[in-house]
Amino acid sequence: MATATRRGIFAAVAVVVLLVLGLGVSSVVADELGIRTEPSAQMQPAAPVVATAAEPVDPPKLTLVDAPDSSRVAAATAYLMDATAAVETEGSASVAFDVVDDGDLDDDSYTLTGSDTELTIDAASPAGAARGLYDMAAAVRTGKPITAALGEEMRWRLPLRMVDSGSVGIEANPEEWESGTNYSHVGGSYQDALIPEAPYVDQDLLDEYYAEWDAHLRHVVALGYNGMTWGRFIEYVTMQTAPYGPVYDDDDSHVERALALREAFTPFWERAEELGVKLFLSTDMLSLTPELADYFDEHYGGTDAENPAMWDVYTAALDEMYQAVPALEGVLIRIGEAGAIYDAEGWDYYSELGVTNVDEARTMLTAFTDHAETRGKEVIFRTWSVGIGEVGDMHTDVDSYEKLLGGLDSPALIVSTKYVLGDFYSWLPLNNTLEQGEQRRIVEFQSRREFENYGAFPNDLGPQFQWAMQQLLEANPKIEGVWVWAQGGGPLRAGPMTLYGKAGFWELYELNTLLGAAIARDPGTDVAEVTADWAYEYFSHDPATITAISEAMTHSRDAIEQGLYIEPFADQRGFAIGLEPPPMMWIFEWDILTGDTAVLDVMYSIVRDSEVGIDGAIVLGEQAVLAVEQMREIVAATVPASWHDPAMHSDLVDTLDYESNTLQMLAAYRAMFLHQAEWHDTLSQESYDAWVSDRAQFTALADQHLALYEGNIDYPSYNVTPAQLGVERGERDPAMAWTARILLLLALLWVFIGILAARTRLVRRPGAAAARASWLASTRPWRARESTLGMLPLDRWLMIGVPAALLVATRLVQTSFLSWTHPAIVLGAWLVFALVVRILVGRRSPWPVMAAVGGAIVFRCALTLFALSFSGPGGYWFTFWTDPTLRTVYICIAFALFGWVFIAGGWALVAQIGARRATGAVVAAMGAGLMIPASVVAFVGVETALTVWNDELGLLPWALSRILGITTFLEIPLDSAWWVAGIGAGLFAVGLLLSIHRREGRQTPSR
Repeated sequence: MATATRRGIFAAVAVVVLLVLGLGVSSVVADELGIRTEPSAQMQPAAPVVATAAEPVDPPKLTLVDAPDSSRVAAATAYLMDATAAVETEGSASVAFDVVDDGDLDDDSYTLTGSDTELTIDAASPAGAARGLYDMAAAVRTGKPITAALGEEMRWRLPLRMVDSGSVGIEANPEEWESGTNYSHVGGSYQDALIPEAPYVDQDLLDEYYAEWDAHLRHVVALGYNGMTWGRFIEYVTMQTAPYGPVYDDDDSHVERALALREAFTPFWERAEELGVKLFLSTDMLSLTPELADYFDEHYGGTDAENPAMWDVYTAALDEMYQAVPALEGVLIRIGEAGAIYDAEGWDYYSELGVTNVDEARTMLTAFTDHAETRGKEVIFRTWSVGIGEVGDMHTDVDSYEKLLGGLDSPALIVSTKYVLGDFYSWLPLNNTLEQGEQRRIVEFQSRREFENYGAFPNDLGPQFQWAMQQLLEANPKIEGVWVWAQGGGPLRAGPMTLYGKAGFWELYELNTLLGAAIARDPGTDVAEVTADWAYEYFSHDPATITAISEAMTHSRDAIEQGLYIEPFADQRGFAIGLEPPPMMWIFEWDILTGDTAVLDVMYSIVRDSEVGIDGAIVLGEQAVLAVEQMREIVAATVPASWHDPAMHSDLVDTLDYESNTLQMLAAYRAMFLHQAEWHDTLSQESYDAWVSDRAQFTALADQHLALYEGNIDYPSYNVTPAQLGVERGERDPAMAWTARILLLLALLWVFIGILAARTRLVRRPGAAAARASWLASTRPWRARESTLGMLPLDRWLMIGVPAALLVATRLVQTSFLSWTHPAIVLGAWLVFALVVRILVGRRSPWPVMAAVGGAIVFRCALTLFALSFSGPGGYWFTFWTDPTLRTVYICIAFALFGWVFIAGGWALVAQIGARRATGAVVAAMGAGLMIPASVVAFVGVETALTVWNDELGLLPWALSRILGITTFLEIPLDSAWWVAGIGAGLFAVGLLLSIHRREGRQTPSR
């Protein structure tokens, strides 16, 4: 009795310890998930209004008198003459110049004086004279009098106005856009002109690109931009002056290629300087080639970004560039995003996230800014990051920004930051990190909004851009510029084939590029008038048509903000897995309609608890569709003949039809997944019926959407594959719930039979002895051996077969019979465990340990089946993601039951082989069960294995692996599976040592 009591106490203590450990595991899981929200301070732009469209004014025929001999003035003159040649003129006027020829070319201020017929541009430099001419051209192009600003000093509020290089050098090849699934971030500028062998450049094609470049420069300079980024850096340097000698061997093609590319593109860079555009080479850090990586390994012990000497290699390369091409203004550096999606196919130039902590970043910036100061150059540092590493929140956290950049106040340093607290989404707060710092600052805006269907929908951002800039300028006098992305951002070929200035309906997002320049000039500008001017220049000279287009655009933000976002979720600031998910999420990313449980269930829980609730959120989606239909009615009612080109009328109407179709599908999907989650939450029949109805509607609309737009390069369909996978999983939930209930009943019946058989004559019935052995061995493993004595072969196989079948069935139900990898890995691990135990038991009976382990597995499966029995796997994961209390209880009990499997197995062996060997056998089996599956995953690849697993279960966004990579996003080391396999091997080895039978030496008889 005393022994039985001690065993019972030990078992109770073991259970308590396991529960405590399970509580610890659940706490770790909760911390790692870190799912929480907090209120988000929304921007408060003025409501959009419609500017009064006046009758156009014909300009006079202009004659320029004694224009300064300047490339800038010549380009502006040509631009003005082109504008007047395209319209009717009335009367004539002369334009004279009073210009300081050797004035500061960064000063492009001027004053227009004189009369209607005799005008003079008074300017402090030729740059000011050119600006005066460009402004006259803008007046002509928008139907306004060229003398509107007579007597006013015209000066830009922000001296640096950057823009990207647009679509120059990118071929409009429909085949590259038709699939709609190319999520590579390689823009491919000039790529078709670059060839792998000498002479490395197709000069004929490059000449065509130079013409595009010149036209792009002239266009953006006319808009008011004076800075630009140019992709690539490492490709143009020979690295022959690196500190420890040349990086490349004399016969290495990298040297010859760099010289050839540099020679080929120098005319491009010098032309930018001629027209007054500051050019910055844009590069990720680290930027590498295999040879450069080897160089770092040999001389610096690897890519140690905290080592100041390592950065001398890059600054020496910059020296090489500046000496060869003085026209370059400096370098733009990004450290927060890199990897394979930015690497051009066939090139061995690549980038990696090599600067991830504060010390590394400060060391890098110190090296680059010190170098720039001595060379009279500038360094633009982007605070953008996707959340990886210690600097991952430098873009959104004021403390992280200060920790990284505090004290780095080099006059050569310019810090560039997106105007929103995150990526270019709506509903995000103003980026308050732009209100701090001693550094010079520029603010990033995006015209072709990548997350809002790549500019394919009308999207007038004027009021928002203006409010943001006004707030920031009031808060931070260090802000001196903007960087407006006219084309860039996101995977170019995953959206419509719109190439700035040359293909597709790029005129739609040209509006935002115009707005960016206008606000940089005067933050108080009338943005409604800018919209009307845009309509005049690109669509119509008819005041009624201009007014109609302007009115339609006032509804564009409502359609975007309510149709592509779910407001009760989007207006919250969310946090998960150490990151700050964007406010869209159900479209992850760009055009992929997600179907994962983590995102959709958490979104539901936030929407459920909001003021508007589920029904209100659904109505907002329907209102977005109405906003688009209202826009369409307004535009369609205009007379096509009043447009510059009637085809543009059709294009805009078709665009609005496309938007309406897309938002209708999204509205149905919104209702579907919200009602689905509501059913999991409440188990109400009303929610279930609504979900079924919504599901049918979404399926029909998705099919229609694909039929209309799949493969369309102008109006590409959304990628609904993950949503359809989610629908398929969801449809199985009711059946899986019933299957789980039946299996749970059978499992409990097995346990109940075991309990009865232990105390009644039921044990004599076929199978009852097996159930009795499972019950006794799993709850009192010290009785495992006696419980299996005298069992018939049928009972022995049932004792193994029932738990094994239940294990497989449970995993199949848990994955809705849609996954083979999850059940295969689980079953494989247990088979390895059982095989190793069987071998180590040797000639002794394996049935006691099998009874103990099998019985414990039944209890573990019963817990999972209970969780699945309410509303299937969907309900299981809904609770996991949204109910911290139930998640904690479940993980705690599940961990305890899992741990008890091994304790019960080891305890059952003690009577046969002793405590030491029993412990060793279980540890060795655990190690093997861990080592072999982990090794398989390691051979397959962690990223590949996680992608397959996630595709089958639908837990995390389907697009995660296809865009960022699950391992990158979750910061999972690629060699983690090998580490797990190594731990398993270690456990296996230790277990084998403990399980070795040691014979006692013979004792010498006493004499």
